[in-house]
Amino acid sequence: MTHGMRTDTHHGPHFGDGGGRRDTAARYALLPLRVFLGVTFIYAGLDKLTDSAFMQDTGPGSLGDMMRAVRDSSAIPALVDLSLKSPVGFGYAIALGELAVGIGTLLGLFARLAALGGALISLSLWLTVSWASDPYYYGNDLVYLMAWIPLVLAGAPLLSLDAALRARRRQRGGGYR
Repeated sequence: MTHGMRTDTHHGPHFGDGGGRRDTAARYALLPLRVFLGVTFIYAGLDKLTDSAFMQDTGPGSLGDMMRAVRDSSAIPALVDLSLKSPVGFGYAIALGELAVGIGTLLGLFARLAALGGALISLSLWLTVSWASDPYYYGNDLVYLMAWIPLVLAGAPLLSLDAALRARRRQRGGGYR
């Protein structure tokens, strides 16, 4: 007799429904992360768009002053220099990018692409704004970058427009896609 190895296929009271509570939890495991990142990036984009001080070349709280302050401590000063060519334009690009990423992530529409966009935004902010954080784990942009990776890999397989569109394509194609 083999010990430690189950040979039965019964996994508890939910037999026949595609798995038990543990399987259901595993299927929905990325949903809280998706909601958090989606809401956070929507909020960040709207916060930037509605902050008149942020969308300025100079002045207290301006993107231009913030970028000049982090230029010499960033990992890629050339990226900061690029943003300083047009701080207001760069600010709008970041804010609109955050909005697009947040909406795509929250709705699960082009979820992998949205997550890749979120990862790239987080990477660029980590390499510029929060690079000098000491110790490194005080810089939240690195944590956001790592949080995006599971969504880049998995997308939004449940409760998403991507899943609805995939189901619709399967239905139209006779269920073989």
